[in-house]
Amino acid sequence: ACVRNNSNRAAISHLHRQLYGRLYPVLLVNTDGSTVRLRYSEPKRILMMPLDSNTLPEAERKARLRRHFPSKPKAKEEETFEGIDLDTYKKFWKK
Repeated sequence: ACVRNNSNRAAISHLHRQLYGRLYPVLLVNTDGSTVRLRYSEPKRILMMPLDSNTLPEAERKARLRRHFPSKPKAKEEETFEGIDLDTYKKFWKK
């Protein structure tokens, strides 16, 4: 009934902490593509700044909105069993 935990647990999943004890080096990517190395409170590789949609041209902004919020899928027709001959599948039924 004894379970031994080892250091491999942290390698499989993330650390279960609310606060981290130190600052970690992170690469910050700005909206124009420039990068800055800084120290961040959580261990991450890359942080990306959100793009300001007010500075984009109208066509590109609408294209981004369409990608983020796609239209609802159209309803498909339900299959009907009228064209199926049930006698061909009679051998699979239990008696």
